Amino acid sequence: MSFHEATAAADVGDQPTDRDLLTSALHSLVMDALLTGVMAGYGIAIPVGAIAVLIVEVGIRCGFRCAFFAGAGAATADLLYAALAVIGGAALAGLVQSVDQPLRYTSAAVLVAIAVVGLRRVGRSQESVQIAFPDRRELASTYARLLGLTIINPTTIVYFAAVIVGLGVANGMSAVDGGFFVLGAFVASLSWQTLLAGVGAFAGDRLGRRAQAVAIIAGNLVILVFAVVILVQ
Repeated sequence: MSFHEATAAADVGDQPTDRDLLTSALHSLVMDALLTGVMAGYGIAIPVGAIAVLIVEVGIRCGFRCAFFAGAGAATADLLYAALAVIGGAALAGLVQSVDQPLRYTSAAVLVAIAVVGLRRVGRSQESVQIAFPDRRELASTYARLLGLTIINPTTIVYFAAVIVGLGVANGMSAVDGGFFVLGAFVASLSWQTLLAGVGAFAGDRLGRRAQAVAIIAGNLVILVFAVVILVQ
């Protein structure tokens, strides 16, 4: 075999096969879907709102474990909305917007109830406001409460309806791409909520009883403000 023939054969051997090209394309699509989900998850989780304040307040009052479960509940709600966005597409936008007003009133009422209960709890407590060792019932209750509140939170609804569904962020995704999109949204949301849980727990560990009570009162007053804002929007 001549030198030129050997070189040509080597060049042919170095060229990617159809299988390599397909694998590379699939990898690129999956990564795009995952990164899109991550951006969507952070987009809904990072803006400071009633949910963020609640998670920090739970961390101050109840410690990191409680706050983590609170954040996990919020992240689960974001996961559900991301999955609905992938499955429902543009049809979901109209449905979500049609029930926006009732959910807005419901969310405001729930926030008011949570804030009032939180303020009364601090007022009745003569000892430390922190629960050192929350049991499973407390953790499950915290998770369920934040899951439900995030689901009916107008900010969550508007974001997924307008940005993810309305702008077609999740349109045209295959089942695999959609799965990675949902995974990315969940992981991003959970990571941010966990950071908030850590901030609340860090503050609670270093604040005295009076400072804890002041921080919790302030947090619940902020939640009341958010309830009013939701009603007047």
